[in-house]
Amino acid sequence: MKVRGAALWRAVLLVLLLAAVAVGAWLWMDWSRFARTPLTVPTAGQSIDVARGSSFATIVSELRTRGATRAPALYWRALAMEMHASGRLHAGEFALRQNMTPRELIADMAAGKVMQRNFTIVDGWTFADLRRALGAVDTLTHDTAGVDDAEIMKRLGAPGALPEGRFLPETYAYVKGDADSSILKRAYVAMTKTLDAEWPGRAEGLPLTSPYEALILASIVEKETGRADERPRIAGVFVRRLEQHILLQTDPTVIYGMGAAYAGNIHKSDLTTDTPYNTYTRAGLPPTPIALPGVAAIRAALHPADGNELYFVARGDGSHVFSATLEEHNKAVACYQLKRCK
Repeated sequence: MKVRGAALWRAVLLVLLLAAVAVGAWLWMDWSRFARTPLTVPTAGQSIDVARGSSFATIVSELRTRGATRAPALYWRALAMEMHASGRLHAGEFALRQNMTPRELIADMAAGKVMQRNFTIVDGWTFADLRRALGAVDTLTHDTAGVDDAEIMKRLGAPGALPEGRFLPETYAYVKGDADSSILKRAYVAMTKTLDAEWPGRAEGLPLTSPYEALILASIVEKETGRADERPRIAGVFVRRLEQHILLQTDPTVIYGMGAAYAGNIHKSDLTTDTPYNTYTRAGLPPTPIALPGVAAIRAALHPADGNELYFVARGDGSHVFSATLEEHNKAVACYQLKRCK
């Protein structure tokens, strides 16, 4: 009986051992499958926020809430240990890319590869447009909220400078939680560097005395046309008018000077109402830029096209008709503005 009992126990132990091996093998295969199987990320642009000091359980709970994983926290912890990433996960916002595996996500967290977002400053925006756009971005920290323009320029190291035109239209990368002032700082520095780089190579004999005057002219060119082929030509018209002491007579400056009074249309009375920006009543350039010009507009202002044209009028399709004489210009106006072509 003792021999039979011992044999029975050995058989039971063997069965248990084989079961344990089988379970272990299954767990190993299941864990391996988990580590290499992409997370469930149905659409692009998703992310997960990892707060400082977050535990694996918290991170996995968030992933499970988003439907990205069904795996237990133990699997994630074991994977981090296998990758030597335990205790090295960074806080921040991390992208959940389509076809991303748990291993890739942990690698991003361990490397601090936080999600990059983009904010684009559009060519031709005013500084007010820029501030409104920044204020609408909920992934930025708004440390300029309630701060006036003068204080912003002071914080940027330019006390007393007016902000219009001084921020380069470009796409700026940031991470969630960055301050909106950091984007303003980078755009301000980028514009300063652009002017410093472009001004020395300007065409000879320009009626511009400083990079700031070039910025003013570039802002007018920016607002007059969005066509790359026309920018140097339009700049040439304005340069010749400045040289010949002819009023610039450009509507975008009048509109800028009207401020909130502008309701979408410009009337004859607006052209005769004097403001510092009314280039129908005041000679020369306006006192400041009227928008944020891009690099192409700046280069056009510094390298205007040669010619004898002094006028241009919009065709209505985004392009312009250029004229050298007032008689030619009046005919173009009659044709394209008044629809009285002969």
